[in-house]
Amino acid sequence: MKLPAYPKYKSSGVEWLGDVPAHWEVKRLKYCASINDEALPETTSPDYEFEYVDISSVNAVEGITATQQLIFENAPSRARRQVRPGDTIVSTVRTYLRAIAPIKVPPDNLIVSTGFAVVRPRKVDSAYLAYALRESAFVESVVSRSTGVSYPAVNASEVGVISIPLPSLSEQTAIAGFLDRETGRMDRLVAKKRELIERLQEKRTALIARTVTRGLNPNAKLTPSGLEWLGDVPADWDVKRLKTSATCWVSNVDKVPAEDELPVRLCNYTDVYYHDHITPDLDLMETTATAEEIRRFGLREGDVLITKDSEEWNDIAVPALVKKSAPDLVCGYHLAIIRPHPKVLSGDYLLRAFQACAINQQFQVAASGVTRYGLPKSSIGEAWIPLPPPPEQRLIADFLDRETGRMDRLVAKVEAAIERLQEYRTALITAAVTGKVDVRQRKG
Repeated sequence: MKLPAYPKYKSSGVEWLGDVPAHWEVKRLKYCASINDEALPETTSPDYEFEYVDISSVNAVEGITATQQLIFENAPSRARRQVRPGDTIVSTVRTYLRAIAPIKVPPDNLIVSTGFAVVRPRKVDSAYLAYALRESAFVESVVSRSTGVSYPAVNASEVGVISIPLPSLSEQTAIAGFLDRETGRMDRLVAKKRELIERLQEKRTALIARTVTRGLNPNAKLTPSGLEWLGDVPADWDVKRLKTSATCWVSNVDKVPAEDELPVRLCNYTDVYYHDHITPDLDLMETTATAEEIRRFGLREGDVLITKDSEEWNDIAVPALVKKSAPDLVCGYHLAIIRPHPKVLSGDYLLRAFQACAINQQFQVAASGVTRYGLPKSSIGEAWIPLPPPPEQRLIADFLDRETGRMDRLVAKVEAAIERLQEYRTALITAAVTGKVDVRQRKG
């Protein structure tokens, strides 16, 4: 989209803002909006019910993504800020999250965290202000004023002194209307692309599940597996407990280096969680381990790792295959090592078997805990797996590598397209709000 510039510009007097259209004003936020006008008093009835928004439930593109139903007596002390239609909430804690969102048609009982500055327009169009507060230079100014390392924060008063560009009220309305139309179009396109990713991932999951339980031959003779949840399997397959065809043990190598230990590269929980395949080429943690730990927990090609504990129940037993090893590649804490017996079980096939929902759910059912779930070592070996003959295991693994690889590449392309759209969305908001382009004559 080619948009014209304004005919004449002037210096804004603000370094990060640069030049603005000659007829625009530039004012500090506090002169055109108020901040944190209303809060729930401590005398609020303990039974008062409200919808609560925390920092983690907001992002600059989607706005408010989730709310919690709470009552006052059980709510955290930070659940206090009241909002009204037309307000914009700006995160003042963990500002690196860039959690900023307009409040358009909120329920009467919506409350947000005191970690937000609630900005209420006074002499500015509310829709325009919401875009001005999501403009990239304004956001970076908020982040740059934050102090603290692990929990950076900024005072609401500091937000109020940041300058924003102010065209006339009619022009503000025109800019906001243009951005509503254009960002709406982009958001709908992004939503369609995300639906495509979801369908591809569902297809991937179904393909793995079908192939590791039925094989590659659609005309194969089937026989009952003896397990209700598994159903029928090809007649020449076995169904056995994992401990009969693999050795399982749990790592206890921590991340703290010591002077009398040897340097190693540690494969950790996140490495397994985000990668199907583990190789020394990944960006692994460099630390140290004893010679005995390296002997016991050193990884070999063909090993399968699974996550053995997690804060989320469905993140138990996420698998990854050690595709390539090295003498200093060691398994870290929170993981279990499963080493297939090579004559009866292939690590490539076992990876795919663990990715099948029916098989993987055995581990999730066996996990226990309250705030964190843990999988007992004994439950790993007791899991049932379908066992094709070794040559067929290799064929299945090769087939799934090809097909899932094709799907994964397509997903990556769609994700890249989404990223480009969101980058363009941000750039368009910045260009329109700072007057780098003139959108007054643009129609829907």
